[in-house]
Amino acid sequence: MASKTDTRPRRTASRKARPSAHANVKSDDPLYLQVVRALKDEIVSGVYPVGSQLPTEEELCDRFSVSRYTVREALRRLREDSLVSSRQGAGTTVVPPRPADSFVHEVMSINDLVAFATGVRFAIDTVEMIEIDEKLSARTGIASGEQWLAVRGFRHTEGGEWPVCWTEVYINREFAAVGRLLQRHRGPIFHLIEDLFGQSIVEVHQEIAAALVSPVLASGLKAKTGTTALEVQRTYKLATGKIAQVAINTHPASRFRHSMTMRRVKA
Repeated sequence: MASKTDTRPRRTASRKARPSAHANVKSDDPLYLQVVRALKDEIVSGVYPVGSQLPTEEELCDRFSVSRYTVREALRRLREDSLVSSRQGAGTTVVPPRPADSFVHEVMSINDLVAFATGVRFAIDTVEMIEIDEKLSARTGIASGEQWLAVRGFRHTEGGEWPVCWTEVYINREFAAVGRLLQRHRGPIFHLIEDLFGQSIVEVHQEIAAALVSPVLASGLKAKTGTTALEVQRTYKLATGKIAQVAINTHPASRFRHSMTMRRVKA
């Protein structure tokens, strides 16, 4: 009798800490949405506080009696809602909430730049050959007097009210032929360079600097002239050390947060 009396309270607490997988959902909802809503309720209620990890994919499959694909789709939706972040080999972690109008760009590798370029739409305004003047040379590191292809426009997220940033891409004249394909291309421009010319981008150097929203960009960025901006400049290099392209993204500072994870490398 004593063992039964001791066990029941623990079971009751367990049911409160882990609501039913199908609580508060409609039976005709897609399975992944049922998983999303159940996990979201638990995150909001504090079952999984900020900094804690969600169960593994395998554990979630067992709990909800769904496929791994369904669980992954649910976790993707939670990431889109900025409730969790996932890292390969590190699981899924509950993250602090952020303002709804901020844009988070997480970078750990060149592959993450692919995700950034694929996840936003580049509305190109101009594509033209230009001569690099001294001012642009100082800004980009490209030698003055050289001819480069300049591609400029705003980037947008799907359904976003405001542009993510103003983008300038300067492409080495040797690869300027990609300009003919840009209006129909979705994704990173450096992929076109690799595909068309059999090249490989092996290094991307990134610098982030404070700037001000210029009168020229203020209207397009939906930001006030003179407010703080962040310039994210990336220089893409081939194995030979040659610069293939330089990209500069100007973000209103109030709508941008950069995330980078560093891990200790064993000697």
